[in-house]
Amino acid sequence: MKDNNSDNMQPALDYLAASQEILRKVHDTQLDKIAEAAHLCAQSISKGGLVHLFGTGHSRMAVEEMFPRYGSFPGFNPIVELSLTNHTGVVGANGQRQAMFLERIEGFGEVILGNFTFGPDDIMMVFSTSGTNGVVVDVALGANRRGMPVITVTALEYSKVLPVRHSSGKKLSDIGDINIDNCAPIGDSMVHVRGVDVPVGPGSTIGNTAVVNCIKCLVAQELADLGQPPLVLAGSYVMGTEASAQRFEDVYNDHRERTRRM
Repeated sequence: MKDNNSDNMQPALDYLAASQEILRKVHDTQLDKIAEAAHLCAQSISKGGLVHLFGTGHSRMAVEEMFPRYGSFPGFNPIVELSLTNHTGVVGANGQRQAMFLERIEGFGEVILGNFTFGPDDIMMVFSTSGTNGVVVDVALGANRRGMPVITVTALEYSKVLPVRHSSGKKLSDIGDINIDNCAPIGDSMVHVRGVDVPVGPGSTIGNTAVVNCIKCLVAQELADLGQPPLVLAGSYVMGTEASAQRFEDVYNDHRERTRRM
């Protein structure tokens, strides 16, 4: 076994330390906004509304972290456009170049929103580390025009140093009713490795995951306090094989009914 204190382990230790710093910043600076967002989400879900989730590129990970996965529940509606998030084809057909090109195209977000029917109690939550690409700004503006409150999750320090790319003159954080910082550093990657010219090890996934699950836990508590405890997905180890299988069916059926109007 290698010595975990050796110089060879330093990049891993640096990444863990930087990740802990992100979590500390989220704890120290974002909890009030997280609580505000969670209350808005709980009120929406309790009234039969949906919290729509949108992100492009790696921000898709935050969407899927919220729902559907173990420890999550209906009321959150992932909107994932495969042309903007498909990472299986890095080159060739459906490649990453195409996805990165499309996510910058202004107007595409409105085309995506045009496929859905939104309700009076719905909310839009948009994830983007940069907060500047055309599609995410489109989606936030489109949600705003439709009367939906908008929650954004971005790397605010990073976004501030980037140029505005949208003709509205706005970045994502200029549009949100609640703007949450995932506390990732400028450039996102956090670790300087000997012999490598730029940092490695992005941090936005750490911040996004922390924000998403804090919101999720607070929403679950508020729904339970309202007498509407959520149907939470859980594995067989937690609740037994038959109960777990039935819970999956119940959750998917619940989600189907909530989204039927769309």
